Amino acid sequence: MKNIKYITLLLVAILTLAACNTGQPNKDKAIAYQCPMKCEGEKTFNEPASCSVCKMDLKPIADQLKKNKSTDEISETSIFNLTSKWNTEEGKEIELKDLKGKTLVMVMIYTTCKAACPRLVADMRSIESKIHKNLLKDINFVLVSIDPETDTPARLKEFAIENFMDDEQWTFLQGDISSVREFANVLAVKYKQISPLDFSHSNIISVFNPHGELVHQQEGLGVDNKETIIKIVETVNK
Repeated sequence: MKNIKYITLLLVAILTLAACNTGQPNKDKAIAYQCPMKCEGEKTFNEPASCSVCKMDLKPIADQLKKNKSTDEISETSIFNLTSKWNTEEGKEIELKDLKGKTLVMVMIYTTCKAACPRLVADMRSIESKIHKNLLKDINFVLVSIDPETDTPARLKEFAIENFMDDEQWTFLQGDISSVREFANVLAVKYKQISPLDFSHSNIISVFNPHGELVHQQEGLGVDNKETIIKIVETVNK
């Protein structure tokens, strides 16, 4: 009887202790950290530090899992409020809001340009090449033509193939003259036609979050794109 009484008391004590611990956070549970660029693939670390490759701060994996990509609400400053129609290089008609849900890296060019545009295209490809491939599914690199009369969807498709920009993460857009002018004003891009096939224009690469809100701009040709890449990655992981 004494043994049964002892065992009963022991079980009560164990159950009471378990009940007290229910719902309490495990303070000893390890938090895994990972480079947001995933420079070393899926490798994780137990302590906060900086990535040995890109030098960015490691992020808790839990934070990355919690990132909210909902784009149901559109703010007043979102480009998704624009109702203009655009044709893609695939011949599909879309509105800008059809691009929501991904970080957008956007630039305005025209395909017959022989001076600035090839360098802008090279800058876009440079940015894309420095972002880990695991993040590219959440990014859309968009090139908008300022010469819609020449840059038909068929021509844009040819240009995409010629410049090795025909993968899923690349989109080319052709609008009408008024839509192009409206969008250029949004990006603060100035352009002017100076001959039948030649334009002068600003050299700006813009980054929008998945809600269509402008978060960063890079101006110039061949400039250091480190800050732009960091902002893109931060926007993807937010």
